[in-house]
Amino acid sequence: MNSDKTPNLIIPRLIIGLGNPEPKYDRTRHNIGFEAVDSLARDWGLSWQENKRFQGFIAEGDGPLPGKIRLLKPQTYMNRSGQSVRSVLDWYKLAPESILVIYDDMDLPLGRLRIRLSGSAGGHNGIKSMIAHVGTEKFARLRIGIGKSTEKATISHVLGRFTPQENEVILKVLDLSRKAIELGLKQGLQKAMSLYNNQSVEIGSNLC
Repeated sequence: MNSDKTPNLIIPRLIIGLGNPEPKYDRTRHNIGFEAVDSLARDWGLSWQENKRFQGFIAEGDGPLPGKIRLLKPQTYMNRSGQSVRSVLDWYKLAPESILVIYDDMDLPLGRLRIRLSGSAGGHNGIKSMIAHVGTEKFARLRIGIGKSTEKATISHVLGRFTPQENEVILKVLDLSRKAIELGLKQGLQKAMSLYNNQSVEIGSNLC
């Protein structure tokens, strides 16, 4: 009787990391989405292949569970990320609800991650592009906190690199993100939200 009231589990089939493609942007705060999917590909034994049709690099395979999972790194530059995502959705006939996109967020402190199932762009140009091209805000996202700087302008902060101490935190956050995503693949992103949205990593923390 109450099965109609049970929300459908949201299990991603396409995981997208946002970033900019040139070497000068490597390992910058704004490219944490690329780092996150690179880390997933390594952990899951997936290999990247350049795909001109998709304007990006794609990796696909079983991942941590049976059943194909795809990772995507758009090479369109951040502001046009939606073009790449749209082409992948169309080619594989995927619904927006099958997306999980990973990106940086200044409004979250360093060491925090936050999963949401939908929402506005929040000022992030990559997400603005995705909403415009996908045609909806109803896709899941995993935001990785990079914090704000009291000393640098916004553009200098997001395009700057993490300090050695911050890198220690980021490595632990990426591991935490992987665990959250793997739980989402097994039990749905709603479960991952409930367990991981309130966790944080501090400088010097042993959380892993």
